[in-house]
Amino acid sequence: MANTPTLRDARLTLEERVAVLTLDRDDLRNALTGTALIDDIVDTVTWANRSADVSVLIITGNGGAFCAGGNIKEMQYRDGDHRAGPFGGSALELEHKYRHGIQRIPLAIHQAEIPIIAAINGPAIGAGCDLACMCDIRLGSERATFGETFVNLGIIPGDGGAWFLQRLIGYQRAAEITLTGRLVHAEEAVQLGLMMEQVPADQLMQRALTLASQMAAKPPHALRMSKRLMKQAQRQELPDFLELCAAWQGMLHNTDDHAEAVNAFVEKREGNYRGR
Repeated sequence: MANTPTLRDARLTLEERVAVLTLDRDDLRNALTGTALIDDIVDTVTWANRSADVSVLIITGNGGAFCAGGNIKEMQYRDGDHRAGPFGGSALELEHKYRHGIQRIPLAIHQAEIPIIAAINGPAIGAGCDLACMCDIRLGSERATFGETFVNLGIIPGDGGAWFLQRLIGYQRAAEITLTGRLVHAEEAVQLGLMMEQVPADQLMQRALTLASQMAAKPPHALRMSKRLMKQAQRQELPDFLELCAAWQGMLHNTDDHAEAVNAFVEKREGNYRGR
């Protein structure tokens, strides 16, 4: 893969326009603090946005967990030699660490142009739950468990979890889960709309790859613009949104891929798209 990011605690593959980012710190249950995973995630999303060879990104975890969020043991240290750790320092120092640390993930994913699928192989706890909620689609095995558990530790979702969760499942359910700090297991997660599908553990990645491949087979510009359009619809009034739709549609009608898609439809064959 050309111009791929250099990752330290994750693995990245790309095949037939589908990139797979595997969080690879099973020794820490793929925690985001105390590892290089924040940088790895942000760098991968930035690379995917810029790469014309990527249409879809899958995020999953290696080992027993999807992502454990923050490393709780590091929260014990507040003074002395550990002041430089991720949770040490004054209020202003911690504010800076959050803004320039874990909050880079929601900002990067919020600006992602490509669809992102979370393949949740195990517990997604704290910031790991929020990471899953940031993705466009969540598939999980019977081992998937979600926990917006910050209140249990006397803190809040500092990575924007309160913004993402209620937009997925509604304010009332999000409030109950956030304010009790309880765990949500796979079957309930599907019922709540927190997870789209529950898949047997040994079939999870194949299901994620199948779904990603269905998306990646579409004209690349139309796929990216459709994703961006759905994000814009969340924050624009209808008249402004329709203006944007008209402008983007005008661009797509003038692409080679649109002409190929129409010909393929009429000729009852698969399209051969070049991103032009």
